[in-house]
Amino acid sequence: MKLRFAATTPLLACALAMLAACGDSGNSNAAAPNSIAATAAPAGQDWTQVVSKTADGGYVMGNPDAPLKLVEYGSRTCPTCGNFGRTGTRPLEDTYIKSGKVSYEFRDFLVHAPDLGVAILGQCAGETPFFPILEQMFVEQNQFLEKLESVPADFQQRLQGMSPAQQATAWVEHLGYIDFVKQRGLTEAQARQCLSDTKRIEDLAKVSEVAMRDKEVTGTPTFILNGEKLEAASWPQIEQALKAAGA
Repeated sequence: MKLRFAATTPLLACALAMLAACGDSGNSNAAAPNSIAATAAPAGQDWTQVVSKTADGGYVMGNPDAPLKLVEYGSRTCPTCGNFGRTGTRPLEDTYIKSGKVSYEFRDFLVHAPDLGVAILGQCAGETPFFPILEQMFVEQNQFLEKLESVPADFQQRLQGMSPAQQATAWVEHLGYIDFVKQRGLTEAQARQCLSDTKRIEDLAKVSEVAMRDKEVTGTPTFILNGEKLEAASWPQIEQALKAAGA
């Protein structure tokens, strides 16, 4: 099986240069409609505790019937996605998801060579830990990207001829992600089992293929609100779009 990544820029160049953005950005100037009413969560919960896997291969947090549905196609190794994760996650959850007005779905999009293994480990523990692990991956993203500086000169050459599962495992071993998930509830055996799961690999590749083919996703982060692609990449821009939509 040959995986096709979305970006043509080499991983090392992208990461070491700390790209300002891997996708387009912009501002939303739409006039705000009437404000959407808040919806109470089930007794004993708040909406951030309601998480499920979607038919589109992502994980969604929040009110399933939220009037505003925000989807992010993101790469866990993209610096711009990391910035959104560090600056936007908490206000998005506290102000918009907990109100029941907005649901938030994250779909892993394969841009850089390590993304496959990192995404597999991010999903391996299942629904409940998905978003805490995602947030922590972004909080600690810089230390993982710094490890790319120590990639041996022959590392990528040694990957040639390996299966996708073997390549994914080699990347996360080098960058330290297996130790990262071991500190967050997964055993090493569970992590390696997920990394060797051919169906997981195929499912993740399909998410990116469908996004490129059907949704015009060409980079990360790409945000879609109620089916409409946003010209936005940062939390202030996303918040502006949510407010314009009535949140």
